[in-house]
Amino acid sequence: MLGTIALSDTTDSEALATVRKMLRACIQCGTCSSSCPNEFAMDATPRRLWRLVQMGRETEIFKTQTFTLCSSCYYCTLRCPRGLPLTEAMAALKQMAARRSLRPYRKSTLFYQSFLQSVRRHGRVREMELMALYFSKLKHPLLPLRFVPLGLKLMRKGKLPLQFPSRGSGKLTALFEKVEELEN
Repeated sequence: MLGTIALSDTTDSEALATVRKMLRACIQCGTCSSSCPNEFAMDATPRRLWRLVQMGRETEIFKTQTFTLCSSCYYCTLRCPRGLPLTEAMAALKQMAARRSLRPYRKSTLFYQSFLQSVRRHGRVREMELMALYFSKLKHPLLPLRFVPLGLKLMRKGKLPLQFPSRGSGKLTALFEKVEELEN
């Protein structure tokens, strides 16, 4: 199982070999694709992605947006007739893409990092801080201006509170540090 493998200690080729091993028993039945609630938005079906993994076509795997659209609902894993850990395989591909800092996945990786930074600081996400962190990491000064009308509309409806910056309580710092220790 992938959950017991420390992917941070492996090279990408070893990680891909691990994912290939996990999917070795895939019979290409398509149950994963028919079960996936996000399949309609994917450029390659999960079934197609598993075939690319089985064939070792790394370049084609990381050209697709399929694994970035996986919501980790585990429905494919639950319905797989072979009992394959498909959600864990998707997570491994996401980790590989994040480690490689591939351009198509950079924005989602930065968003995830900003989200966790806000949660770590406050114990929950603070939307204004999240967007400030995210946009600052993107280093595109005019991009936030596109979202001003939406932000104002959300503030008027009371959906986006105006909060002052703070350092937060840091109550979750110990938890985050323990997770980092376990991952390494």
